[in-house]
Parts: sequence; C-alpha cells; structure tokens
Amino acid sequence: MRDRPSPPSFDIPGYRLESGSPLDRARLVKFMQRAYRELGAVDSLSHLADTVERHLSSQSQIWWLMADENGFPVGLPGVARPEPIGCLWLGEAIDQRSGQKQAYIFLVYISVDYRRRGLARAMMDCAHRWARHQGYDQIGLQVFTANQPAMQLYEKLGYSPQAIWMMQDL
Repeated sequence: MRDRPSPPSFDIPGYRLESGSPLDRARLVKFMQRAYRELGAVDSLSHLADTVERHLSSQSQIWWLMADENGFPVGLPGVARPEPIGCLWLGEAIDQRSGQKQAYIFLVYISVDYRRRGLARAMMDCAHRWARHQGYDQIGLQVFTANQPAMQLYEKLGYSPQAIWMMQDL
C-alpha cells in the first residue's frame, strides 16, 4: 500500500466518511463484535481483539460512516464525539493460488437501523476506488453463507465465490 488517502466523497447525502487510524482499535473491536453477534455468535468474542491486533497496521485503511442531520454532524460539538453508524476496514492479503497481493475487506458493517438505504453499496464503491488507487488488481472478502443479504449485495457488485470454508464438529 502506498499512501493513506483522505476519505473519499460519499455518494449518499446526509452521510460522510471519517478517517480512522490504528488508534481506533477498541472501536474497531466493538464494531466487529456487533457484526458477529448479529450473525449468531454467543461467546464473549474476546478473540476479536487478537484478530484486530494481528491485522490492523499503519497500512490498513479504516473509514467510519457518520450520519449528518440537517447538514450537520449528529452530536453536540465539544460534548461527545458522535458514534459512527458504520465501518469499512481495508487491508492487504495474498492470493494463496497466485501469490499476488490484493486488497482485502476485513469488515464492512452498517448499524441495523441504517440498513437498506444503499449505504453498504456506497461503502463498497469506496473500497473499490481505494483499491484501484492503491494499484491493486483484485479485492477480496469473506462472507458467511448465513448472511444472505451481504452475499446478494456482493454478487450484484460482481464478486464470485472462490472457496468454501468447511467444518465438522468433533
């Protein structure tokens, strides 16, 4: 990855992206916990902090999706930082078949109350622009088969399955 661009313009009025940094570890873990709980995880999910620690670096790109109200950021200035309603965490992976580096989406998340508004699609568009700007030829992600809305979105955007992760209880 070459440089850390400022947040791209967001195509949906009333919303904007703010740049994150490796200092946002706790917030990123919180968003990952939300995402996994919505997918049915029941344990403490404390291992997600290890995942973030392992993959979050100065080369990662984090953007927080913020909601604006009447053209102004939600929240009172100087009182509290408004809470993001979404997150996009990008990084780099290596295609295990070709050995080529590729952009990788570690997390795309939209809070439940803000879904079905085109926000995830707009965030994915930002991810694609970022990946092209960084010089990548491919972008990948992991999605659980139980997450049908996400799978449908990714397929509409041109993603195709490359592997199936299989498990068996012992």
